[in-house]
Amino acid sequence: MDVSAGLDLTQSFLILAEELNFRRTAQRLAIDQSALTRRIQRLEQHLGFALFERTTREVSLTPAGRAFYDANAGLLLGFANSVKAARRVAEGKAGVLRIGYMAFAALDFMPEAVARFGVMAPHVDVGLTYMRTQGQKLALSEGTLDLGYMIGPFDHGEFHSLAVASDPLSVIMRADHPLAGQRSIRPEALAGVPLVLGEIAEWEAYRWRLDEMLAAAGVKPTVALEASSTMALIGLVKAGLGVTIYPGRLSHILGPAFAVRPLAGKRFRIATILCWKRTNRSESLRSFVAIAREIARSAPPNPG
Repeated sequence: MDVSAGLDLTQSFLILAEELNFRRTAQRLAIDQSALTRRIQRLEQHLGFALFERTTREVSLTPAGRAFYDANAGLLLGFANSVKAARRVAEGKAGVLRIGYMAFAALDFMPEAVARFGVMAPHVDVGLTYMRTQGQKLALSEGTLDLGYMIGPFDHGEFHSLAVASDPLSVIMRADHPLAGQRSIRPEALAGVPLVLGEIAEWEAYRWRLDEMLAAAGVKPTVALEASSTMALIGLVKAGLGVTIYPGRLSHILGPAFAVRPLAGKRFRIATILCWKRTNRSESLRSFVAIAREIARSAPPNPG
């Protein structure tokens, strides 16, 4: 079996394994059902085992078919990505820059850099992916991201990093919360206060840093609820279910229903950094980093 025929048969199998319906699969492949049946039969003959169990009512994978699917599912994604890459070339695009980001960069640093880069390099596609810090490190290492806005510090010989911000942390609460009358919040005042924080699976790097800072101040946090997004955190705070701890820059998008008070103490800061692999020397990446560096330099000081 030649390579081209093997790819056609494997693609037909993968789509049928997803659809488990010959009619829909044939429509997706733009062939008739009899041609699809012949492809599957030919693949099964070549492999020497059955991939599907067929009845008059349904199609299902055999155990061997499931194992074969699990081992080859990435081929379909790779094929789709190669089509997208070729289409960008056909449309005159000059490449793609893949950028990961987490919540603290989403408010201003990342959007501003992307906007400026779009003006300077309009023929480069920018792909954005919201991703936790640890996930970005892995994606950068594997080459599926080019750049990542993440929580720092991150000192690793394979990566460069640029300090984007060092933000003081603030307590965000309803305006009628008992702590709202204070100009700043001493960490010990949070003892026993219900906290609404990002869930550990998505906010692990921040949660680790926050736990370290509070522990150093002798405070054990009382986590009442966890949420996966900033908007969910704010919604839970607004409902009176607790207070949250977040960089103070969020205050400019909150309304009068909220009070934002800085956490007292120089230790209560969180760093946002931009990282990229040292071996990635693309011109697009260099240009983006230059823009991000200029934005960081021109940002007003953020005392805390």
